[in-house]
Amino acid sequence: MLSIIIPAKNEAKGLALLLPRLTASYPQAEIIVVNDGSSDETSSLCKKFSVTEVAHPYSKGNGASIKSGLRVAKGDVTICMDADGQHQPEDIDKLVEKIDEGFDMVVGARNRKGQASVQRGLANGLYNRFASWMVGHKIEDLTSGFRAVRTKKFREFLTLLPNKFSYPTTITMSFFRAGYSVGYVPIDVQARLVGTQSHVNIWQDGIRFLLIIFKIGTLFSPLKLFLPISLAFFTTALGYYLYSFVTIGRFTNMSALLFTTSVLVFLMGLISEQITSLIFKDTNHADDGNKS
Repeated sequence: MLSIIIPAKNEAKGLALLLPRLTASYPQAEIIVVNDGSSDETSSLCKKFSVTEVAHPYSKGNGASIKSGLRVAKGDVTICMDADGQHQPEDIDKLVEKIDEGFDMVVGARNRKGQASVQRGLANGLYNRFASWMVGHKIEDLTSGFRAVRTKKFREFLTLLPNKFSYPTTITMSFFRAGYSVGYVPIDVQARLVGTQSHVNIWQDGIRFLLIIFKIGTLFSPLKLFLPISLAFFTTALGYYLYSFVTIGRFTNMSALLFTTSVLVFLMGLISEQITSLIFKDTNHADDGNKS
């Protein structure tokens, strides 16, 4: 069974066009519209097209809407897509076909034309490269909200998902670091419908995306972040020591401080790495116990 989760905040114009196409193309699918405190006709449209509505009493954010939808989804595979008309129902089959090949998550990867603006396109390119380095795998589209995911594995990271717009960042990096298979399918993204506005603030949410990358990177591979910082302090300390030794002929307190800091940062990363290993070891044992 297929579940389709659509977060919606005042997206009635988009839903009026999207829902009839989805219900016609996927009559057996479970379509879940998460009404994130909308003040328009979202609820009446859900009733009109006989789809499941999960209503928030006030706006909680895109990520919170995805979590609400996941809690009620019954399908083995969950599709996440936007309500603003950018994602096409015809592309769902491409994602599901890739899932059937053995992938745990398949992301609809946008090309440059699919980016909302040149600035966001450049920012997303930077996020993709930085996140790829953090997880050790190529990430083609870190922030795409159009994806198919095996529901059971999606729920493993429910508590990690932020309530705002950076949930795609979190779930993508979490899947990579957990060793799950992530695939990509190129998609054509349409322009947003007239009268709808993006709820993403490029600067505020851009900073949040970077913080999420650091958070997930340190959660799953702390030494990937701590080791370069430690080496930077150690290199600076060594350079300063050589300079002070040549100029004044002695080992200074600043050199000692920098050397000590490099060791402390490395030890913090090492301890964090061990804690992470223990957390995942306990998680795996818990999963084995549930299966038995």
